[in-house]
Amino acid sequence: MRPLARALLLAGAALASVGAPGLAEGLAAAPPSGTGAASPPGSAGAPGGKAGDKPIFTDRAAEAGLVFTHRNGMSGKLYMPEEMGSGVALVDYDNDGKMDVFLVQGGPLGPDAKPDPAHGSRLFHNDSWIGPDGKRHLHFTDVTEKSGIRPAGYGMGVAVGDYDNDGFPDLYLTGLGWAQLWHNNGDGTFTDVTARSGTANPHWGVSATFFDYDRDGWLDLYVGNYLEFSFASARSCRTAAGEPDYCGPVTADAVPGRLFHNRGDGTFEDVTARAGLLAAYGPGLGVVADDLDGDGWPDLYVANDRSGNQLWINQRDGTFKEVALLAGCALSPDGKTQASMGIDAGDYDGDGRDDLVMDNMDGDGDALYRNLGGQLFDDASLASGLRQASLPFTGFGAAWLDYDGDSWLDLLVVNGAVAIIEAQRRAGEPLPLKQTKQLFHNLGNGKFADVSAAAGPAFAVPEVSRGAAFGDLDNDGAPDVVVANNDGPARLLMNNLGGIHHWLGLRLLTGKPGRDALGARVEILRPGQKSLWRRARADGSYASANDPRVLAGLADSAAVAGVVVHWPSGRIEAFAAGAVKVDAYTTLREGTGKTQ
Repeated sequence: MRPLARALLLAGAALASVGAPGLAEGLAAAPPSGTGAASPPGSAGAPGGKAGDKPIFTDRAAEAGLVFTHRNGMSGKLYMPEEMGSGVALVDYDNDGKMDVFLVQGGPLGPDAKPDPAHGSRLFHNDSWIGPDGKRHLHFTDVTEKSGIRPAGYGMGVAVGDYDNDGFPDLYLTGLGWAQLWHNNGDGTFTDVTARSGTANPHWGVSATFFDYDRDGWLDLYVGNYLEFSFASARSCRTAAGEPDYCGPVTADAVPGRLFHNRGDGTFEDVTARAGLLAAYGPGLGVVADDLDGDGWPDLYVANDRSGNQLWINQRDGTFKEVALLAGCALSPDGKTQASMGIDAGDYDGDGRDDLVMDNMDGDGDALYRNLGGQLFDDASLASGLRQASLPFTGFGAAWLDYDGDSWLDLLVVNGAVAIIEAQRRAGEPLPLKQTKQLFHNLGNGKFADVSAAAGPAFAVPEVSRGAAFGDLDNDGAPDVVVANNDGPARLLMNNLGGIHHWLGLRLLTGKPGRDALGARVEILRPGQKSLWRRARADGSYASANDPRVLAGLADSAAVAGVVVHWPSGRIEAFAAGAVKVDAYTTLREGTGKTQ
């Protein structure tokens, strides 16, 4: 248990040099050809001083070349889709050890609107490098034109996974009435294989996830759908005072999500009905695939907007059973539905079981479901302190992340309203839905402290934040965040606390030539301490995809006793301490460890 005073001190401090011991692999010693000199490091790259010198996060989007502005196409008609997008992905599309960034664009919106290729979704290559002076230079280059990616319409979200096991991660894009699967050709270009693969989705899709639900070695695909929407039948809604406002989800019919089974030959089969997923559905906005009952098979949790959330337990025969109500993770403690958006799964209390956290609309507060095992969850929202601190906010992108490397999972949430904020409307704000972001520090005793005030100036700027992707963009062992703002600029929130604690980074590969083992669970053995449990995942948050590598803070531990990997196939392998490096990223391949 850590005293609050120490937690707040850590939250405000940026101690030690960002140049952590054991510099991570994947950062070249010279600048990439053709890019010229990168922008010089800002405050995030400078050595820390006394406590409080530096914010925890610094927005470095502009100086790093990650320049992108989302357009929601608002025309004054207050169409629902314009307030719901959009997402962002971290994806190492060229396998150079550095996470690249894909940002989803909205665009023109209306019955006669057409995509605007000049202002569409963008792919940015991570050109970061370390100079002769040892300083890290963070830089991104827009490579969209070369990539060939051309979204079919108004975009919403993105999922990442190597569906054909060729070693290169592919992209699945969701949107308003369309979806696309873009195959990574391995040479910096992508090919639209939607029709050939059978993964089209003519609905309003938002979040999606790749996961191997039948453990056959091929990634399957779940696509979460939101509402039936057409411009011809779009309703007009008003506030209690009679002012125009956006409509809520109760004004339209929900659409079931879709489960696509990977045949292993480049094509998918829609098995939604056969898998039993039509037994219950709601307006789906968030989805996470994780082994939530500990039987070694991935389950699905779907966060619905103003409808009961669903926990689909994998029956290990190609079907799923919905148990959220019985499990205690469908509704609020007083039995009410909540407006759930972003979601993540992770072991925040250190008991080896992944817990669920999700963002809700203002007035609901964030929901925290502590996993008790046996398909049972306890609502810890109030006891943890998360509900009270989040009541005034509407959360979207969110994730468990150990931002200070002390081995306890913290929580970061980006916010933005969905009902017009009257004070902002009166002030002439074009999109009066702006709210600030929140950072919660895990105190190690089941409670969280709101340390948003120490998180940095970017957290105090009201924006309409939606998607957020989490990962280590500069390979320093401290998780960073890319935030997708609705009708606003993207933010690159770089973590300034790299180097204050030890850490362990793992890229887990399965199959040949080797794809990210999404869904793998890792037990990190620590001498004289409890094990840490982490999961390789790209899903979670909202309409976004995260860094698939495992990143675990080790606090002051300079060594580990080894790791045990529970692979998605069901195989369990141990890797000795000598097989992994502290303060660096190590690649582990299935089949090379000691079978347990």
